[in-house]
Amino acid sequence: MKEFLKQIVEEMNIPVADDRLDMLVRYKELLAEWNERMNLTAITEDREVAVKHFADSLSVLKVRDISGRSVIDVGTGAGFPGLVLKIAVPDIRLTLLDSLNKRIGFLQAVCDELGLKDVICIHSRAEEGGQNPDLREKFDICASRAVARLNVLAEYDLPFVKVGGEMLALKGPAADEEIEDAKPAVKLLGGSVEEVRVVELPFSELKHRIVVIKKVENTPKKYPRNAGKIKNSPL
Repeated sequence: MKEFLKQIVEEMNIPVADDRLDMLVRYKELLAEWNERMNLTAITEDREVAVKHFADSLSVLKVRDISGRSVIDVGTGAGFPGLVLKIAVPDIRLTLLDSLNKRIGFLQAVCDELGLKDVICIHSRAEEGGQNPDLREKFDICASRAVARLNVLAEYDLPFVKVGGEMLALKGPAADEEIEDAKPAVKLLGGSVEEVRVVELPFSELKHRIVVIKKVENTPKKYPRNAGKIKNSPL
């Protein structure tokens, strides 16, 4: 596993320290152990985890330098991309937010085992977190992977981002269509689509897209709305 991870970061031209690769290997082991007790991921084979979870998360570093910045991962699940980014770039200040307390328990256990500092794990729904004054417009970067369509995801994510910061949405091949649909919502929420970067995942046929949305204005206080309104009347 470690040798394969070395090949991945070399192929992606992303510097990751040797001891940090050891942490990723241990993270994978903990993921497998906990996955036997609760549903964290359907992807369990070493090489698949390395490519589809770890390399996919690290692809953020092909798009933005996040060193020293405050980052929130909304709907983090088993910690992707946030926890992988924290392992690779230890000086970020990371908040992991998820609606399922069992997953937060797993994430806290990984942080404790790996001795990660400046990580806060929060059990909260995204729409509640976005209205929390301790979290609202406090972050340089909000990153999310495969949580919802972009117009819905923007309502979840942009309220966390301070003006001048960025939302990074890790998306699949359908991103282009989603962007066009989401532009009015993004503008309403104080954002502007800045760029879309295609990232090829090494040792695979996968091409993912990272949508970068700049926060140009404060999000109106009424957003995010409650979950029912977001679901039934998406922006």
